[in-house]
Amino acid sequence: MSLLLRNPLPPSLFHFIPSINNPSSFQSQAMASFSSSSSSSSSPSTTSTEQQKQQQNQNLDQNKLSHVLKYHNQTKHHFNRYARGPHGLDWANQPNPFRRYLSSPLLPLLHFPTDDNNADDDANAPLYNSLFHSLPSPQPISKTTISKFLYDSLALSAWKTTGFSTWSLRVNPSSGNLHPTEAYVIAPNSIESLFDTPCVCHYAPKEHALEVRAKIPPGFFKKFFPLNSFLVGLSSIFWREAWKYGERAFRYCNHDVGHAVGAVAMAAAGLGWDVKILDGLGCEELKYLMGLHVFPEFEVPSRAVMGKFPEIEFEHPDCVMLVYPSGTQGFDLDYKELSNAILESFPELEWRGKPNSLSKEHVCWDIIYRTSEIVKKPLTSGDRFLVDPFQSSGSYSEGSYKGYSVRQVVRKRRSAVDMDGVTGIQRDTFYQMMSHCLPSGCQPGGKQRRQLALPYRALPWDAEVHAALFVHRVVDLPQGLYFLVRNEDHLGELKKAMRPDFVWAKPEGCPNELPLYELLRFDCQRLAKQLSCHQEIASDGCFSLGMLARLEPTLREKNVWMYPRLFWETGVLGQVLYLEAHAVGISATGIGCFFDDPVHQLLGFEGSTYQSLYHFTVGGPVLDKRIMSLPAYPGPNVDA
Repeated sequence: MSLLLRNPLPPSLFHFIPSINNPSSFQSQAMASFSSSSSSSSSPSTTSTEQQKQQQNQNLDQNKLSHVLKYHNQTKHHFNRYARGPHGLDWANQPNPFRRYLSSPLLPLLHFPTDDNNADDDANAPLYNSLFHSLPSPQPISKTTISKFLYDSLALSAWKTTGFSTWSLRVNPSSGNLHPTEAYVIAPNSIESLFDTPCVCHYAPKEHALEVRAKIPPGFFKKFFPLNSFLVGLSSIFWREAWKYGERAFRYCNHDVGHAVGAVAMAAAGLGWDVKILDGLGCEELKYLMGLHVFPEFEVPSRAVMGKFPEIEFEHPDCVMLVYPSGTQGFDLDYKELSNAILESFPELEWRGKPNSLSKEHVCWDIIYRTSEIVKKPLTSGDRFLVDPFQSSGSYSEGSYKGYSVRQVVRKRRSAVDMDGVTGIQRDTFYQMMSHCLPSGCQPGGKQRRQLALPYRALPWDAEVHAALFVHRVVDLPQGLYFLVRNEDHLGELKKAMRPDFVWAKPEGCPNELPLYELLRFDCQRLAKQLSCHQEIASDGCFSLGMLARLEPTLREKNVWMYPRLFWETGVLGQVLYLEAHAVGISATGIGCFFDDPVHQLLGFEGSTYQSLYHFTVGGPVLDKRIMSLPAYPGPNVDA
């Protein structure tokens, strides 16, 4: 093990941090890789009509890829400048975080106890950590179970107040607590005591109620989906995030979609339900399925502009998930037939309710809307819907968990504002948390690749995201830089792409099934802080991390619509880290502000093959005693 001993502050890892007196040299280095990676390659000319068409499609795809890479590079933070955004916050036009469809019927849902001594109305409610080993028997769909499902996934979790300010918190976290994600329930059948006919409903979290948008003809979905199933749709209002974060907001909206997918999957699991994104459908089908075609078309200006643009408050369709009883055997889903049915019938439904206004004035960051158009997914009718067998996760330190139920963990989750710089965790606890970050669960002799474990099984693609970890305060684990490989098919190319002085050694006591590697030992607190926009929260926890996605190859191999989906995957992983932290008695928070290319240079990555998409920190929180907590329901009569 003497090979692993390094100097406390290896100079080789700090040469890329520029002097504040001479930032321009780094700027040119940071952009050099983009100009080389996004340039179009020439192709031989052809005379065949078929070849010409193929060439046109290739050029179109290359243009789309170039645009996505341009957006990604344009929205990076650098040491000498941040991505474009507002210079200050226009509080008079802060978007309303609650969408309502005015005049649509409102169906109140049931509420449940949330105090520590009686956090579940059901004495047999599963413990949080038990869900990673097996799911309980599926409960029937009813007003009670739909109420529980939404209460534990997308509802309000508390209100906070200090001085003259009051704001709400939700079960699903959001960048800046701005909540661009909206949710819809599409019920293929009637639900006793809730609605007597199949319908599309918008979820109103402030009221914990369903707004009926449209009624669906009975039997419409019977031929497509199994019994006792329903759909949950997610959409994004880009303006809510762009109000604060400018051009980088498209990234954050998709983080939030991932967090919502993770929240939905965990709440469903507590009821014995499984979840899978119906990713064969395209944006056009999703738009009509959720009734988002009612929004007027937004004409994107040629540059960023300020003004009154009420149409900018439209909802972009992200995904639709099937929620179905666990243990359901595979079934055939004809995406083409489903698409035809949706596009023929849903535009003709009677859609009720007018969307409320969120702001009086707006700023349009045009590149967000151009990028969202380019990465819209079309129908891919050849896709198959696969019901994968449930794969349990590793069990290395179950005693680390505090015995909380699912509801206690998901509803008590909070985003830490500061870390105390003191709290540590045991090494086995760290390994246990890492095991729940693996997409394929614990498979003796198996490799990490397919997303079979909770909650990643909601995602229908192989894992494309890894984690570079900065370990600060893990007892019996040396401080330093570590790497969690979440798709072991990438291990060889990762080793070749990263710095040659990394040792890639298994840490002491690390389970064989956990693909965690020590790269370099040193006190990395200062470095973690610098890379995360000089935020101490990245250095004062037990550990922090950057999520690295295999970016350009994935976009080339699977198409550019994977761009938002890579952010979804980071959001699901972030949701697990939030819940794991609270389940073992500490806290966590996502970090959207980090210096992109310095992270890549630290690890040795060049070009756009691997890119850091999301940072995270886990540790002991510092509680602000000036802030008072209030119950989620009934809350104050404010839109915040």
